Amino acid sequence: MKPWSLFALRLTIGALLVWWGLDKLVQVEHGLQVAQHFYAGVGASRPLQQAFGVFETALGVLVIVGWGRQWTLPLVLVIAGATLLGVWRSVLDPWGWVFEGSNALFYPSAIIFAGSLVLYAFRDVDRLAVGGGSVT
Repeated sequence: MKPWSLFALRLTIGALLVWWGLDKLVQVEHGLQVAQHFYAGVGASRPLQQAFGVFETALGVLVIVGWGRQWTLPLVLVIAGATLLGVWRSVLDPWGWVFEGSNALFYPSAIIFAGSLVLYAFRDVDRLAVGGGSVT
């Protein structure tokens, strides 16, 4: 059961990265708005959004197949952590009782970060990946 659980987690987190990356490529304006609103304008340029979209899409595919987990999974942790920091108000106060502009739909960012931690922590026992469980 453990190998299939890790595979399902890797598949869904990798697919999320692919969707996030494609969103930056297909709907660049949306990526610019997100950068402005949640990240104080960091990365709010069309070329940066597109470059990060390519990077994020490729990273998502690598995560799905499980290749290079020793360096892809720490990158996933950084991205998921940055996302979590960007929406921290919604995680602490999903209904907006304290923080204006909170949104309960952003709470899963905490779950994605936790899932990324699990993938990283158990990368050596993830057997349904390219290269099996060996991680160097």
